[in-house]
Amino acid sequence: MAPDEAFFAIGDVHGCLRPLGNLLLEIDKRDSAPKIVCLGDMIDRGEHSAGVLQLLFAMSREMGDRFVCLRGNHEEMMLRYLEDPERQESRWLGHGGLQTLASFGVSRSGKRDPEGLRDRLLYAMGDDMLEWLQGLPSRWQTGNVTTVHAAADPALPMDFQSTQVLTWGHPDFLRVNRDDGIWVVHGHTITEDAKAEDGRISVDTGAYLSGRLTAAHVYPGGVDFIQT
Repeated sequence: MAPDEAFFAIGDVHGCLRPLGNLLLEIDKRDSAPKIVCLGDMIDRGEHSAGVLQLLFAMSREMGDRFVCLRGNHEEMMLRYLEDPERQESRWLGHGGLQTLASFGVSRSGKRDPEGLRDRLLYAMGDDMLEWLQGLPSRWQTGNVTTVHAAADPALPMDFQSTQVLTWGHPDFLRVNRDDGIWVVHGHTITEDAKAEDGRISVDTGAYLSGRLTAAHVYPGGVDFIQT
């Protein structure tokens, strides 16, 4: 591993605000001016997505380019819902969107009204947060270490990866090793324990199920893990 600078990569938060706060405190103990990358799926499933987004949005404003949040497939589902609530409502709400709505104080009325529900969520989020979410990148790289939410096609250079693959996954990612020396830090696929092997650094320890949120501390020559 040869990143140009050390950084911390935080796995899928999924609305788990307290573990996130504890993890950020642990990171601060190690480095008072850290570089932090959140690997996406900040929302849904857990009960505090609004609080998670508000915290991470505030940190991105305060820390500038020292703090990066990637777009995960759950952010993608929410953004698609905001653009087309009639067609996308059932998909997003069925994969954790109901918990996100509730965290913003938005509830469904007795009558189905996807556009009205969308408008109430937009009002609760505010324009600045929406603009931030729409601008989230799909990957960030330093040296020979790249960070993505879900996966990368092992047959293609990183500059030729599709946003779909980076955000949603690729069937060969976990079974075919890259041959270009690039290490890929990712979340999306739950693993019991964070690990670094065969050019992949996996950090999604299923916080919304296990209560364990993990960050990888990647530095020139190695990686170790922090878990709360």
